[in-house]
Amino acid sequence: MNVSSVKLIFLLLYCCCISAQEGKKEFHFKKGEVLDVLILTGVKKDFNKRFDRYKETVYPVGYAYSYQPQSGFKIKKLTLGNHLPNSFVFGKWENIEKRRGFIANIEKEVADFHQQRRELFTYFGLIYFEIKKDTHFTISKNKYNVVTSFWNKDNDNMSFYNQWKKNVEKLGGKVVLKLQDGESPTGYYYKPSLMTIVAWDSVKDFERFSNKYPLSSYEELNHVHQFQID
Repeated sequence: MNVSSVKLIFLLLYCCCISAQEGKKEFHFKKGEVLDVLILTGVKKDFNKRFDRYKETVYPVGYAYSYQPQSGFKIKKLTLGNHLPNSFVFGKWENIEKRRGFIANIEKEVADFHQQRRELFTYFGLIYFEIKKDTHFTISKNKYNVVTSFWNKDNDNMSFYNQWKKNVEKLGGKVVLKLQDGESPTGYYYKPSLMTIVAWDSVKDFERFSNKYPLSSYEELNHVHQFQID
């Protein structure tokens, strides 16, 4: 992914909202709002030209359905799994009805919507979550931040998480965000049973945890996708 594509994704497409305190990004979601998670890899060729048209055609529809851009992050390193995207981005919508409404009606407004996305991104994974209670979280650049997506064998039994979280905290990690019961649309399917962001003081702390409590030891899991964001 070239430099101009990265800049456009973060400076234009998602309007990176950095807090006043340097090195931190803060997020606020009210109960009933919807949090998007987008996992992306942008194209290298003609990105600027294609993106100009995307802004002109798709953005107005998104805004009409209450879309609010949020901060994004570069994906720096793959730690578990078999796919390394480039970008990890949040979005916000007023409620689940408007989020679903955008998906249901966008092609009526922009007939080539999905084609435009295919021409902009070689990979586009999307999952969104209805927020059940007022939520505030901060992601600090001076931490080693790790996103983990868990695919559980039985979505009705997430008991493994309590032990996993206990082990994280025992070795100095902090669960910054936990997301569950998401929706993922056809064509952009990325639907883990559970997604977390954990902040570590250093890569050494994270590696010590991973070596002592490997996720492969949890028989309840089918698959894990894990990467560092910055």
